[in-house]
Amino acid sequence: MKNTISLFDFSKKINYRNELLAGFTVAMTMIPESLSFAILAGLSPLTGLYAAFMMGLITAVLGGRSGMVSGGAGATVVVLIALIKSHGIEYLFAAVVLAGVFQMMVGVFKLGKFVRLIPQPVMYGFLNGLAIIIFMAQVEQFKITDSAGVSSWLQGMPLYIMGGLTALTIIIVYFFPKITKAVPASLVAIIIVFAIVLGFHIPTKTVADIAHISGSLPNFHIPQIPFTLETLQIIFPYALVMAGVGLIESLLTLSMVDEITNSKGNANRESVAQGIANMANGFFGGMGGCAMVAQTLVNLNAGSRARLSGIIASLMILIIILFGAPFIEKIPMAALVGVMMVVAISTFQWVSIRIANKMPKSDIFIGVTVALITVILHNLALAVLVGVVIAALVFAWDNAKRIRARKSTDENGVKHYEIYGPLFFGSVTAFMDKFDLMEDPDEVVVDFKESRIVDMSAIDALDKLSKRYSQHNKKLYLRHLSEDCRKMLKNAEAVIEVNIQEDPTYKVMPER
Repeated sequence: MKNTISLFDFSKKINYRNELLAGFTVAMTMIPESLSFAILAGLSPLTGLYAAFMMGLITAVLGGRSGMVSGGAGATVVVLIALIKSHGIEYLFAAVVLAGVFQMMVGVFKLGKFVRLIPQPVMYGFLNGLAIIIFMAQVEQFKITDSAGVSSWLQGMPLYIMGGLTALTIIIVYFFPKITKAVPASLVAIIIVFAIVLGFHIPTKTVADIAHISGSLPNFHIPQIPFTLETLQIIFPYALVMAGVGLIESLLTLSMVDEITNSKGNANRESVAQGIANMANGFFGGMGGCAMVAQTLVNLNAGSRARLSGIIASLMILIIILFGAPFIEKIPMAALVGVMMVVAISTFQWVSIRIANKMPKSDIFIGVTVALITVILHNLALAVLVGVVIAALVFAWDNAKRIRARKSTDENGVKHYEIYGPLFFGSVTAFMDKFDLMEDPDEVVVDFKESRIVDMSAIDALDKLSKRYSQHNKKLYLRHLSEDCRKMLKNAEAVIEVNIQEDPTYKVMPER
């Protein structure tokens, strides 16, 4: 069985046992998270489980890479809570469908590649913040909700039992791989703790204390909303934000899996798959979702490297909804909490702390800022966006300081300015300060052999500089412009006035 052919990629071989066991483990860890976020949003528990089933199945089959797991993630649901409270669940379904359309368009127009613009410090901050969120969510499971809906911390013996079982789970997950890696340690831990609780009739918090999960197959229905421009105006901003949050988390997860598995995924294909999955959610009663970093790590740690585990996990969730709820509801939450705590610890990028004293201060600031926004606001899209903006500004500032000019005068009395470094919006002021307008001769050559004209601000600076020399009856020439710089200047001929000096072409005399 070990070296059989993959179901979808005939160039690779997979281990069916690993895929099967990884799928079971992922399903166990997806259920409480999907339930928790559905309840947090004021939705039916089944709305979260349907999302886990549909997101997981569709993206496993159609997604941009194997090994990734998608489900009813809280990152996307949180941004829709205000819409649910103000307009109801049908508007939620409509927004999820529209978000899916946006995500599909990103993939169709091949915009997924822009995830490459996310710098490493932003990735560190994103993963560290996410690890803290995952860990704190597990700490919340040490609370119990009474019949009046009031939450309070466990105390006394229930707390000690929950803590002890959680610690036992963590110990098993850490040390079982030293015995054998044939079976995922997370699944073994869940089974052992489950058996102990059942065998000794230990009273502790179970999945049933979160919600009951028995149900039927999801049914197709068109969201019951008025199809008007006003409705579109209501759902459009929510759908746009959800699409952005979902894609950012999904594509970052894809990049993370690329690094772990030393392989390459397809960001555009993943965007299309996420879009189709969310559209299906909207039409079949799911709350929508995206890639789930924690469950993806559980999947990879369990040995999965193919799509099969994701399919199995999704089908397992459907089977549990239809037939297995009475059994799954008895699983102790301590077992699931322990597994997810280990995931949180492994998600945290400890290397970012070890190399902190060797990193530029700006990178440290970016990583910490992204992590704080992720933890405090639970808004992954905003955190990543802020991180990218800060990184871009730091990059622009650093490059703005690099522009230099070497000055010389040739035998004909022509002054030459050899420019080094990029000319763009951040460096135009320093560039303009390099020129000695009043002291320069009648002819001046600006040599761009070691420089590049990058944007409209640079073109405008050249135009102003040329006009200043012209006002003093002096000529300014540009030399050694690259082809892209010439094209940019040519396109701006209607608004600028510069002289491009043709570079001389020398022919080598052939040998006789």
